[in-house]
Amino acid sequence: MSNWEKIQKEWEITKITLAALAEKHDVKLGTLKSRKSREAWVRGPSEKDATISKRMQPKEAIVESDDLTDKQRLFCIYYIKYFNATKAYQKAYECDYMTAQSIAYRVMGNDGVKAEIRRLKEHRLNEAYFDKYDVLQKYKDIAFADIGDYVKSDDGYLVSLKSLEEVDTSIVSEISNTENGPKLKLADKMKALEMLAKFTDLLSDNDKKRLQEEKLKVDITRTKAEIEKLSGGNDEGPIEIIIKRREKTKG
Repeated sequence: MSNWEKIQKEWEITKITLAALAEKHDVKLGTLKSRKSREAWVRGPSEKDATISKRMQPKEAIVESDDLTDKQRLFCIYYIKYFNATKAYQKAYECDYMTAQSIAYRVMGNDGVKAEIRRLKEHRLNEAYFDKYDVLQKYKDIAFADIGDYVKSDDGYLVSLKSLEEVDTSIVSEISNTENGPKLKLADKMKALEMLAKFTDLLSDNDKKRLQEEKLKVDITRTKAEIEKLSGGNDEGPIEIIIKRREKTKG
């Protein structure tokens, strides 16, 4: 079995090519390339080059963002948005939660990534980088929220809420435990839709289409709620998810 940690370390601290590395460790070149990309291997200078570079560079040298890959730049942008390394890695590299959780810290340890995140943070603070598009994006997140993103299911039946690390908690207004099980309430979708309707000129064609679809869904839900209200029920307000505990069967 191949020792991938050893292979990765060798690639990161030497100048060996991927082809030579694959041949040396008797692994397929395609597999090696895939692994390198998926796990975001970061190559640093060799020990000799690092020593020379250290003598020539000032102590506080910062790696320019131009040295980052497109994926790493995306990671930085998503990190500034969510301040969650795992979620940022999921978004940037389009992978599953477990993979992101095990690898995200490596990307966060990259000097170039840290410098870019620091630059983006300073830009937001110094320039008060919070304009109408930031507000619009948050309303879009709320309006287009999908309940399915917040729950785990087993054969179509709801079983539990997903880990908070896996979801966008910025649009969650309440989380609590009830007698029936955990309860999660999302921010008011109706209000978000109403706000988006006022700024359709700033929306893309795709977002306009999604807005119409969501408004139609809400209208249908509202009609059902009105019927239930006339029957004595009351079902107005933000979306709530309650995961009922399964009752133990007698046997």
